[in-house]
Amino acid sequence: MSISHSRRTFLARAAAVTSLTVLPSPVTRLAAAQTVDRFGGWPIGIQSFSLRKYDVDEAIRHMQGLGIHFVEFYSKHVSIDSTKEQLAELQTSLSRAGVTMSSHGVNKFSADHEANRKVFEFAKRAGLKNITCNPTPDAFDSLDKLVAEYDVRVAIHNHGPGSSYDKIDEVVQAVKGHDPRIGACVDTGHFIRSKEDPIEAVSRLGKRVFGLHIKDEEKQEKKSRNVVIGQGFLDLVALFKTLRKVNFPADGAVSLEYEANPDNPIDDIQQCLTAAEEAIAKAALS
Repeated sequence: MSISHSRRTFLARAAAVTSLTVLPSPVTRLAAAQTVDRFGGWPIGIQSFSLRKYDVDEAIRHMQGLGIHFVEFYSKHVSIDSTKEQLAELQTSLSRAGVTMSSHGVNKFSADHEANRKVFEFAKRAGLKNITCNPTPDAFDSLDKLVAEYDVRVAIHNHGPGSSYDKIDEVVQAVKGHDPRIGACVDTGHFIRSKEDPIEAVSRLGKRVFGLHIKDEEKQEKKSRNVVIGQGFLDLVALFKTLRKVNFPADGAVSLEYEANPDNPIDDIQQCLTAAEEAIAKAALS
């Protein structure tokens, strides 16, 4: 399904992703509709690591204040050990704030099939279609089985220079020949630090791109610092044009991740959201 499909189809799929024990409220549906209008149908959200100095309730309140309606949670906000009851309580808070959990990560996978299954069981309880991950090379036989059993995508997250999957070629080779639900979460900032082109990463990985961590960097070096997206090396307009070209899925996870200024990130995050909004509008004209 292309992101350019109708808003009605997008909202129906987004509502399906939110389903746990609590159905989306009218407030949630209205908020999602407003997000579609602001971001032209793109499921723009946030990686909750950006709000790591806040507990989960405070983070959700900040999401609501920022007008964010999608989130990829990280483990310190939402543990994969969360029970069905805890997730239902979380879903109530998210629904009131008009927020949908679109993914969770970054999770580790190895050759330990039962340990891997634990993450997929969490995804099932949480109603997720996407898991962001950092698998070891011997994990893929297990992952092929689990993505088919649970019908959940896994998206390999590239890390920075010297880390796993820091080169585009490594991610391309890792997913080659595997179940089509094994793909990538393109971290634009980490690719920039690795002197790789994140736009090329999206283009080469194509339909295997299920998620993004959108961030920008002041340097193309291992030691760098996040800047407001579009003010460093990231071509935001080209990014959204390329995502549209590869038919990024409407129920994928497009997550802003802003790691700088963790004690007071809100103003910078809002600037990033405005930059994304403007880039999407420009991309739509070409």
